[in-house]
Amino acid sequence: MTSRFSSLTVNRQRLLGFMRKEWLQVMRDPSSIAVAVVLPIIMLVLFGFGVSLDAMHERVAVVMETSAPEARDFLAALRATPYVVPQLAANRIVAATALRSGTIKAIIVFADDFGARINGGSPDAAIQVIVDGTDANTARLLEGYIQGVWAVWLVGREYVNPGSTPTPVNVQFQVWFNAALDSHVSMVPGLIALIMTTIGAFLTALVIAREWERGTMEALMTTPLTRAELLIGKLIPYFCLGMAGMAISTIFALTVFRLSFAGSFLLLLLSSSVFMLVVLGIGLMASTLTRNQFTASIVALTSTMLPAFLLSGFIFDIRSMVPAVRLITTVLPARYFVDILKTLFLVGNVWSVILPDLAVLALMAVVLLTITAMATKRNLE
Repeated sequence: MTSRFSSLTVNRQRLLGFMRKEWLQVMRDPSSIAVAVVLPIIMLVLFGFGVSLDAMHERVAVVMETSAPEARDFLAALRATPYVVPQLAANRIVAATALRSGTIKAIIVFADDFGARINGGSPDAAIQVIVDGTDANTARLLEGYIQGVWAVWLVGREYVNPGSTPTPVNVQFQVWFNAALDSHVSMVPGLIALIMTTIGAFLTALVIAREWERGTMEALMTTPLTRAELLIGKLIPYFCLGMAGMAISTIFALTVFRLSFAGSFLLLLLSSSVFMLVVLGIGLMASTLTRNQFTASIVALTSTMLPAFLLSGFIFDIRSMVPAVRLITTVLPARYFVDILKTLFLVGNVWSVILPDLAVLALMAVVLLTITAMATKRNLE
């Protein structure tokens, strides 16, 4: 009995029969279908429509201490941008009160000598901008938006009135791969990796532990089923569920969010398959070692989903992290898959980026599945 389970041989008919049993078990479990089909849609809707790293239509207070036409002209330029909504404030005290209460995010002050400084080419600051720093990301974005409007306004003013404003440098900006600087364009591809991580690790974390808790593992041990057939039969149904979740997420991204896809769909399928084997290996290993569904699910989610959310580059740029944290990210599978997805969606088939990441994922899949196979042999004995 034990020797059969320790065998790596595979009987095709026996394997197909065991896979059929697993498929029937999956089909009878509505939660598995919900995780594979409903969860991707829910996460895409929540993150795609509910979460944005952009600052749009932010209210700012404008204090006009001058009646100079240049100040009114710049105020009109501010009102023309979709990023800020200028609201006139009676004085600095009123504006400061609104900033403290959180009703506005920034204050723009046009001092009484604004016109003189603009026309006289004074090196001193012409306007004062005070930004609410409690939300650092929004503060940096607002600062950049206002500086951008100011730079464009200066160039336009010099074009209309040559020599009126000294602008020694004319900077021309170009943004590649995401011209609109829309955070959803960079978030949604990474969200596909998060979805596949959740589906693969969570579902497979339960399969072996469930057999032990229900007492059916002893029954499996009395069958001619080998260890290789057990692992393959457990993996393939959940591999298909995970790939179905990937397909749903990709279709959703291309149709609902109207993302462009610059790479190869065949390469997307290949890289997704390798990554799915990695997360399935993590979930199956947790299930094999713990033999408890609750413990296995906690281990799988804390070792896959949370790191994938925080340390994969899905939201936070890895290059901005401290060296110790960057070192930790090198062992996280989601980091490499997020890199592949963003490259395929936004840039194209950049082999110098995709091949190294794909090689690391393939190595991780081999190591994890090997460890799981060895643990399965040890536990069953």
